[in-house]
Amino acid sequence: MAQLSNICQFLDKELKIGEICDASQNGLQVEGKHEVKKVVFAVDASLDTFEEAHKRKADMVVVHHGLFWDKPQPLTGILYQRLHVLFKHQISLYAAHLPIDIHPKVGNNAQLMNFFVTRKRETFGDYHGTEIGFMGVLQMETTLAAVIATLEKSLNTKCQVLNFGKERIKTIAVVSGGAAELAAEAVNKKVDLFITGESKLPSYYIAKEGKINVIFAGHYATETLGMQALLKVIHEQFSIECEFVDLPTGL
Repeated sequence: MAQLSNICQFLDKELKIGEICDASQNGLQVEGKHEVKKVVFAVDASLDTFEEAHKRKADMVVVHHGLFWDKPQPLTGILYQRLHVLFKHQISLYAAHLPIDIHPKVGNNAQLMNFFVTRKRETFGDYHGTEIGFMGVLQMETTLAAVIATLEKSLNTKCQVLNFGKERIKTIAVVSGGAAELAAEAVNKKVDLFITGESKLPSYYIAKEGKINVIFAGHYATETLGMQALLKVIHEQFSIECEFVDLPTGL
């Protein structure tokens, strides 16, 4: 058993919640029981996630996509239904959006890069002045087909591919989730392959005209990695039960 306040303090510090500018209101979004016996980790703060958390007898949910963004929202409709489950069962909700993308060890993008043996790894992906992804040189060049196979097997996903670049891959850049517009930065930095989650129409022309390969491996799939890595950290730090709730969207 651990104290909710201690878990939140640890997460705030480890993920640098107060230092990273984000549209998400990161940190503790809903306060439940003060004593936590079990934490579940998930990508999305959905009704399905919260109901599954209750079914698994969790006291706390940690997600990548939280409930509260930018402006205040009325507590009605879908938002009310989600909050009702949390309040009824006194389940706490903690959100970490960009902080779990950026983190150099447990972050979505660091974990994505770990699928490939790279050297000269450096930050990549300018998002409002903050670089949120990574790029690097592969220790051994590989084929586009081999990268696709690795991603599909490791993430249990189906990749969408824009094959407009080299078949042999030496340099790679990754930004999880919805970062298709950063294909332009990959072109400018002469990267052979850019991997992200979700496609957007303009990225097709950027890839084609920039003669670059782009893989869309799924917004959801590419953002499961950080939550699963963070789960292990919390389990080791607090010796409490932790589980990942996998609710794939196919998107």
